[in-house]
Amino acid sequence: MELGNQIKKYRNELEISQEKLAEKIYVSRQSISNWENDKNYPDINSLIRLSEVFHISLDILIKGDVEKMKKEISEKDRKYFEKVSNIYAILFGLLVLTPMPLLYFLDKIGMVFWAVLAIVSMYVAFLVEKKKKEFDIQTYKEIIAFNEGKNLDEISKAREEGKRLYQKVSLALLAAIATVILSLGTMYLLTKFF
Repeated sequence: MELGNQIKKYRNELEISQEKLAEKIYVSRQSISNWENDKNYPDINSLIRLSEVFHISLDILIKGDVEKMKKEISEKDRKYFEKVSNIYAILFGLLVLTPMPLLYFLDKIGMVFWAVLAIVSMYVAFLVEKKKKEFDIQTYKEIIAFNEGKNLDEISKAREEGKRLYQKVSLALLAAIATVILSLGTMYLLTKFF
């Protein structure tokens, strides 16, 4: 992080020791040493006091760190979204492929397993949708750009926002068709074997 270097730089410009700086901002000398060596990060009150002692704005004091933090948070969000999306894809695949084998081999207990799988899948789908809303990504192009750590320009973003309704309608139709096919398949198996 840059903050440690910033603290050391401004402390040396004022020609004060770590002990004197610690007294001025009401922390221990060890805290100053830890901050300067990037072992830990000061709390917000200490940051404000540091900016006051150094006669600089808080922005200047932490400028480099803010950009690194934004990038780190963005990377964590991207990885989380990707992980949850992959889990959802696997669960959805299982949800589509397993009802007939579960019914055939495990009978009614198989349907209980399938119902639990459906509930878990819906919960993960909810998490995916929540993240999509949080990051304002809905279309496939937006999701792919987000997963690659890129941003769409304003024109592309506007085009993608225009596609959102069509994609939602298409997904709803596909879900309805899949439901009908699964229902017909289940009814066929029930009438054939029972």
